[in-house]
Amino acid sequence: MSLANKSASGAVIDVNERTFRADVLERSRTVPVVVDFWAPWCGPCRVLGPILEKLAVEAKGAWILAKLNVDENPRLAQMFQVQGIPAVKAFRDGRVVDEFTGALPESQVRAWLKRLGPLAPASPADRLADEAAALEERDPLGAKARYESALNIDPNHSASLFGLGRLMLIAGDPAGAELLKKIPSDAPQWKQAQAWITLAGLIAEAEDANPSVFLERIEQNPADLEARWLLAAHQIRGQRYADAIETLLGIVMRNRAFRDDGARKMLLALFAALGDQHPLTIKGRRDLANVMF
Repeated sequence: MSLANKSASGAVIDVNERTFRADVLERSRTVPVVVDFWAPWCGPCRVLGPILEKLAVEAKGAWILAKLNVDENPRLAQMFQVQGIPAVKAFRDGRVVDEFTGALPESQVRAWLKRLGPLAPASPADRLADEAAALEERDPLGAKARYESALNIDPNHSASLFGLGRLMLIAGDPAGAELLKKIPSDAPQWKQAQAWITLAGLIAEAEDANPSVFLERIEQNPADLEARWLLAAHQIRGQRYADAIETLLGIVMRNRAFRDDGARKMLLALFAALGDQHPLTIKGRRDLANVMF
């Protein structure tokens, strides 16, 4: 059966940033939706994709396969912490309930799919964390309140520990790092949490002075690496990640030994915090390699 026929039958659908909420999050409240995060250039994706499509057709509506091109939808890949592709995530009740990465053989994919049987509904803490994540950009205070409410229900809720900890760090509260340290190593958020813990040291150095002070210092003396370092701290705290990458690259270019190779270490932490598939990470790693080699 061709992909067009599969799509027509409803077993396999293409999704993007515009349709994701309706076709994945809302639809998963009535039937499990398995999202295949893939890209055309990815060899393992071309191996796994047909297996998933075949099994979706066999399932006859027991679950839906949603195909998402990460090159065309980088924000969704970042939101769901896709570190490598193919990445497959199962959604139920608007949240991720199971996942795997890599091109598994058909037998292992079938075994994984069997776990999509009776699944526990989203807990109150899960629902609050989902609401908080949706609010982060437009209403960070509202997001923080929901994360805090989720942690009042479940003090070990990993998604809420990560969300609240990161928001606190960005707001200049170093106590956010302590929340991130509580995330267990087997949690999906652990890798990014460790990266934000590393960045916390730099963010904490953001001074009360206007960042324009450091820009003026750099204009007067391009070799003022301390000014560049403090400017990067402000830029990360302000979520101006592209600017921060450029500023830190400027330090690496001029003196890699500055602060014990600190600029390169912070760049690697920022790339990990953003995620491997984030466009800034892809470009930033390439630029860093060019500067170093």
